[in-house]
Amino acid sequence: MKLAEERHIAAEPAVVWAAVLDPDVLKQCVPGCESLTGSVADGFEAVVVQKVGPVKARFAGKVTLSDIVEGRSLRISGEGQGGVAGYAKGGANVAMAPAKGGGTTLTYEVEAAVGGKIAQLGSRIIEGFAKNMAGQFFDKFQLAIEGPPPAEDAPEEEQKKGWFKRLIS
Repeated sequence: MKLAEERHIAAEPAVVWAAVLDPDVLKQCVPGCESLTGSVADGFEAVVVQKVGPVKARFAGKVTLSDIVEGRSLRISGEGQGGVAGYAKGGANVAMAPAKGGGTTLTYEVEAAVGGKIAQLGSRIIEGFAKNMAGQFFDKFQLAIEGPPPAEDAPEEEQKKGWFKRLIS
């Protein structure tokens, strides 16, 4: 299964890059993530609970970042075992560039594979699940950087920042 998308994020590329490498941001953005420990250099150990169709499983696995071109692109790869439910593995090539008019254009290409009991659910269910997971991750990632739509009475400076941008400001 493969998926490619592009998003505009209302933050400078340096802010988006810092968020991509921040384990706290990653943990909050991965749907069902119970824990994420480790570092960019050594990789991360993760525990994620997901329900695919009627199958719910806790996946324990490793996530690595590679092919890093500072401030521009990287590859995120992961593999997890879900016990009797099976396994999941995949990766994403993520690239970012300054967007015309400000902000960052973030593009990603995701591929995923599953085996075991989960694979028996059929490719349509798996593909829909994978698209949903990628969409949820990047929705949460964008929200972490940009923040929710601002309240009308919030100070103008705060209206322009998500929690990650406030943290690094």
